[in-house]
Amino acid sequence: MDDHDNSEHLASYADLLASGLPGTWTLSYHPPEDKDDLAELTDRIWDLDIVAASLATHPLRQAAVLTRTDGAQLAVIDRYDGHDGFLIAPVAPRALPDEAYRTVREPGGIAVTDDPFISAEQVTSDLLVRYDTALAQARHHTIGGVHPSRPDRVVMTWQPDGSIATAPVGDTATAVLLANGFVQDEQTGIYRLNGDDTTAQARALRAIGPQLDALGIGTALQHPAGRTAPVTTPPAPAATPRTPATRAR
Repeated sequence: MDDHDNSEHLASYADLLASGLPGTWTLSYHPPEDKDDLAELTDRIWDLDIVAASLATHPLRQAAVLTRTDGAQLAVIDRYDGHDGFLIAPVAPRALPDEAYRTVREPGGIAVTDDPFISAEQVTSDLLVRYDTALAQARHHTIGGVHPSRPDRVVMTWQPDGSIATAPVGDTATAVLLANGFVQDEQTGIYRLNGDDTTAQARALRAIGPQLDALGIGTALQHPAGRTAPVTTPPAPAATPRTPATRAR
């Protein structure tokens, strides 16, 4: 397969993969001549395992990048282990400072087959779960007093200005928040509900709880000091801490 055919195959595969993922994703392709973009992408690959090992011996010559509406990105790159298919790696958002990634475990990439639809199922059930959790943890580190959420629990925190901030995990919870007035900060990825109209804010909170509960997602409203006032369901037990690591650079 020549370089042209190979680039078309990668872009086509990534496009089909995106169609099988939850949420809305856009595709951008970086050919070999995009040296600066490929170097910057390499620096933001959020992996210290299979993808990092591959990049150590085979620097990026091309890549397809899938971008979700909330800024999450996945890189689809060539695989050099003798198997058909590709490597898919989570990408660390460029807007977050390096300090945001401290104590956050890398979500890590995966190797997938040449079937984009089977691969989409694997990405959805495995990679995206870890990636969304890591993103929420990194985002909550960027602003003081915002407590981390989990896939099964959204934690919202009162802010000194009267707004409410949260870093949800996954598209399902995010969609409910957006539908009820939360707005995402493009720089940090944190979602905020304005407190200028307290009546509208209270109405939104009353609506969010039952909507998330129907999806199997609990909610909690906290003050920065740590006092907890459950909105619909009591907080779930804290997750067992995992060994911290740093983002690959």
